[in-house]
Amino acid sequence: MERKKLIEFRNITKSFDKQITLKGINLDIYENEFVTLLGPSGCGKTTLLRILGGFLEADEGNIIFNGEEISHKPPYERELNTVFQKYALFPHLSVYENIAFGLKLKKMSKDVIEQKVMKMLKLIGLEGYENKNTTLLSGGQQQRVAIARALVNEPKVLLLDEPLAALDLKLRKEMQYELKRIQQEVGITFIFVTHDQEEALTMSDKIVVMNGGEIQQIGTPEDIYNEPANRFVANFIGESNILPATMLDDYKVRFDDITFDCVDYGFKKNEPVDVVIRPEDIDIVPVEKGKMTGEVLSTLFKGVHYEIMVETVPGTSVTVDMRVIRTHEVTSENGKEKINASNFYVDLEDVEKLDDKEIIARSNAMAWSTENDEYISIANIEYDIKPELGSYPVVFSTANGTAVERTVFVVNQPFVKNEKANEAIMAFNFFTTVDEIRESQTLDVDIMTWANAQGWKLSDENQSIDISVDYDFEPENVKEGVYKITFWTTGREFKIHTTDYSEVGQEVGLTFFPEDIHVMSRMDF
Repeated sequence: MERKKLIEFRNITKSFDKQITLKGINLDIYENEFVTLLGPSGCGKTTLLRILGGFLEADEGNIIFNGEEISHKPPYERELNTVFQKYALFPHLSVYENIAFGLKLKKMSKDVIEQKVMKMLKLIGLEGYENKNTTLLSGGQQQRVAIARALVNEPKVLLLDEPLAALDLKLRKEMQYELKRIQQEVGITFIFVTHDQEEALTMSDKIVVMNGGEIQQIGTPEDIYNEPANRFVANFIGESNILPATMLDDYKVRFDDITFDCVDYGFKKNEPVDVVIRPEDIDIVPVEKGKMTGEVLSTLFKGVHYEIMVETVPGTSVTVDMRVIRTHEVTSENGKEKINASNFYVDLEDVEKLDDKEIIARSNAMAWSTENDEYISIANIEYDIKPELGSYPVVFSTANGTAVERTVFVVNQPFVKNEKANEAIMAFNFFTTVDEIRESQTLDVDIMTWANAQGWKLSDENQSIDISVDYDFEPENVKEGVYKITFWTTGREFKIHTTDYSEVGQEVGLTFFPEDIHVMSRMDF
């Protein structure tokens, strides 16, 4: 039997103070569905609900309700009611009077009102509470009264704007099932707004995941959890192990330098993708039986299972000395120019690749006018650096002859090799000044340049890898001295949920089935 469309959002946009909140939302909602709008704060879910309720007007787009365009109808003319996070019950009225309030406004007869109210009290499980003051009710009971007050008007749709947020954890879980039961009994459409993934998975027929004013994915709870459309959805719904990969071909994906069978297809050959494997889908086995191997980093007991972190690919790191010296600028005789540069190290193998641009970058050489602080071109660089170990002078000068001499140290620089990660990383000790650090706009990038830090794949030296930098000083407080700088690559850790205990430090194998690997299109940022 074909389901009937009840609500159609068509190209809904909305901005506040020139900030776009909704970016062309298109969404269909059917009769008798329990639909959840799910996403982080500021994603636009509540804005969309309020536009449907008539409390906000969209900048553009249309809302079709039961075949009728309702965008310009006031809230009281729309066949829907709203339950807000703050229930807005009337404190001076009893439970009965709160529920009956809307019916009295419609001037219904007393006996009809009584029949409808008593039916609602039975539905929400509060028979015998009709004469109670609402201020004496628990949070869960107050919420049920708010729902009954909305449902008694027999709307086609009930809108719920985070109605469980104010409840404690135990009561919130109980009310999740209660709301679903009520929706099934009254047989109308519920549209529920939340940022809580558990609420969405527990109650919904359909989940609409939103982020940044856009819909990321629409599907059943099972679809959203098991087949997330992208990294955002996978991260937001449940716990995930997400890693970059390459789709070699249909049913073949490669990550962490291992090729795995999977059940996904339809991607381009060698397309960069993301892979998600849920923690409960990974089994810990003896090393010889694992598709991957690793070391147990931590084991936490979570009540019904252990949460175990296993490092399968160790990160790679190298630490060097950063020598911070006093300023070593040279001033011209007439005082109108200044020039500055640093000593630096270069690997023996890289000497032949050195050119003027590289030497200027590595030495952070610069010249400037003392009158207006504008940069002056370094016109000449004199050097004779040989591919032999040793130290060699380099002279930098401007067109007016303002010059500074520095030293290049040619060394046989070792690199750190990580066979398991199939990568290597290298960096040099380097010199810099207090002013260069304090004035840097992109210090991490500058430090990598000064240290000539680089990483690459052992299997392909032309394939670079991303590296990060750590240091333990505040740039604005740096002083002369020697500082340790660490360059590192990210290792791979897998989170596993299992009922079996594993010792920290234990070598283990990890295994999973092809259907446990879900391949997603890589998101662009």
